[in-house]
Amino acid sequence: MAKTEFQGLTKRTRTMLASNENLSVDFKREASGVKSSDFVAFANANGGTLLIGVDEYTSENGLQRGRVVGCAVNDKARLALINKALECTPSINILVIAENLRRKPMLRIEIPADQNRPFCNSRGEYSVRADGRNRALYPSELLDIFLDSESALFSNRFKRAVGKLEQQVKLINTALNDDLQNVSNSIENFEGQLHKAFVRIGQLTDSSKKRTRSLLHSVQNNQHSLVNLERAMVEDVSAEMHADHFEILTAKLDRLTALLKDKKADNSD
Repeated sequence: MAKTEFQGLTKRTRTMLASNENLSVDFKREASGVKSSDFVAFANANGGTLLIGVDEYTSENGLQRGRVVGCAVNDKARLALINKALECTPSINILVIAENLRRKPMLRIEIPADQNRPFCNSRGEYSVRADGRNRALYPSELLDIFLDSESALFSNRFKRAVGKLEQQVKLINTALNDDLQNVSNSIENFEGQLHKAFVRIGQLTDSSKKRTRSLLHSVQNNQHSLVNLERAMVEDVSAEMHADHFEILTAKLDRLTALLKDKKADNSD
């Protein structure tokens, strides 16, 4: 927080007293002599300083200088100055500093340059500090101030919008990277499961091949046994009545053998 009271004169004040009134400095004898238009004029320029409790005099060299004569620095004087600044449109924030308290108290009023220009007083008058005095703003000057102010506001809004967009893009990129990592992990898991499935299928295929070969051998053995049985029964007269049944059974075994051979050929492929 800025210090607002000094027992003596600050270096800044001494420097301004050693010069004359100009674009950024004005001397006032009493706080009652300050008008809201004084604040407006400085705020519409590049800011400035009011030294209250100071008289202007001519030095031996013929130069205009400031001399501290003192003024009231109580709360009433401070509040009156702040209220005049608040009467402006838009309101102007000023800094009231009391100096030289040990001898002749005075007030230093700092009016900052503000991007909310242009300012006007309670009567709607626009003024600016120029050549050590306050004068009305020309229409072209007022337009320039409006354009400068709006461009500054637009630039600030644009920067804020860009900042928000950049933050959102970062969040989207982070989320996208996380999603891509999850997809990559899922693909790796799927590849592992697919590999295991292929291994299992291979194992099942090998087992199927073995079972097919065993069944084929069993059928072939049964076929040989049936042929031998048929031969033995042919010699028996009583077996003639079963010849048809043996022919049907033999045909079925032949078809089953052919089917098993086809299956074996498919498994070999």
